[in-house]
Amino acid sequence: MTLKTEHMGFGERLIEVRKKRGFSQEELADLLGTKGPAIGRYERGVAKPTIEVAGKLSKILGVSLDYLVGNSEQELDVKTQKLILEVQNLPQEIKEKVFYFIDISIKDFKTRQAYGA
Repeated sequence: MTLKTEHMGFGERLIEVRKKRGFSQEELADLLGTKGPAIGRYERGVAKPTIEVAGKLSKILGVSLDYLVGNSEQELDVKTQKLILEVQNLPQEIKEKVFYFIDISIKDFKTRQAYGA
């Protein structure tokens, strides 16, 4: 079950993503190079991480920094982010083919959902 992310602050998102990834506060703190109580303070909103620490947290947890800080409602996983960046660097004619295929795939998926196929 996914928690509703609308209007969630940094601390709430940190809790949600940390739990989804199966980390305890202590495990996440170890990976970050700090102590468990620091993670608890971030999650409760008592303390705010520096931009560098927030960036490290987003990398460790595999989500965009925009999602973690509440600038985006879409939780993009690292693989999707990398693919988007790869597509962005393609020549325009190849990008158009990729977008066409994506559009067709999305329309097909939505049609199947609508008709229960």
